[in-house]
Amino acid sequence: NKGMRTRLGCLSHKSDSCSDFTAILPDKPNRALKRLSTEEATRWADSFDVLLSHKYGVAAFRAFLKTEFSEENLEFWLACEEFKKTRSTAKLVSKAHRIFEEFVDVQAPREVNIDFQTREATRKNIQEPSLTCFDQAQGKVHSLMEKDSYPRFLRSKMYLDLLSQSQRRLS
Repeated sequence: NKGMRTRLGCLSHKSDSCSDFTAILPDKPNRALKRLSTEEATRWADSFDVLLSHKYGVAAFRAFLKTEFSEENLEFWLACEEFKKTRSTAKLVSKAHRIFEEFVDVQAPREVNIDFQTREATRKNIQEPSLTCFDQAQGKVHSLMEKDSYPRFLRSKMYLDLLSQSQRRLS
């Protein structure tokens, strides 16, 4: 029950109020936190792509974005990455339409913030879907997160507390 309250607390408050990371890490949180080295967490500050290449980095960044009510950006980026692995033409069409309807279309349930031209180009691209049909939109969302959310994440109490917790385990 305490764990659920912590999770809800992390989601309902601004990022500065969350310091229990068991709520944000995938799998078995306590084991995950023990496996996360200070060096790995520190490397997330090297570049946005380093953060995105680490599963705990993605989990921590997702939790941070939830506090800012902008996790749809990361979810869209991840959906595009997964989409690029699609090998079946039939699945490509259905996945492309699902991603478009969920994230790109005007008034989509988790609409990402992209300009009209990018939205329309993506609409045209999914008429004949290919593995690259979301590249332009995904690039815009990546750039937005990198320039806007990522620097705030690195300054957030959430990230700084995570670093501090990983350092305390070493001492």
